[in-house]
This record gives sequence, structure tokens and C-alpha cells, in this order.
Amino acid sequence: MLGKRGNEWGINLILRAVLGVLVIHFMNVFFTKNGYPVLVGINLYTIPVVACLGLPGVGLLYGLSIFW
Repeated sequence: MLGKRGNEWGINLILRAVLGVLVIHFMNVFFTKNGYPVLVGINLYTIPVVACLGLPGVGLLYGLSIFW
């Protein structure tokens, strides 16, 4: 088994993924209401990025969405 530290790491990863998805959703709603054409989809590619990188991952995804 992974032990206590492994469990903490897994819970941390899951919480960052869930909170990151919520941040992406609310930022998409905010940008749509204010007329900005910047959207980041919630899919199997964005969830691991946000889970591993946290809020900087959200910034990275929006940066890629703007400049790509």
C-alpha cells in the first residue's frame, strides 16, 4: 500500500482536480457573460493538467487558449 503519505498525496491530487474544474467552470461563465471569447473546455486533457499543476495550470490553460 501507499501508506499515509500516499493517501494524502492522492487526496490532494483529487481535491486540486475538483477545485480546478470548478475554477475553470466559473471563469468560463465570467468570461462568457463579459463578452470575452476565451473558453477552456473541461475534458480528459485539462483535468490532469489542473490536478498536477493547480492554479498555475489553470493560468497555463487560459494562456494557451488566448495565444494558441
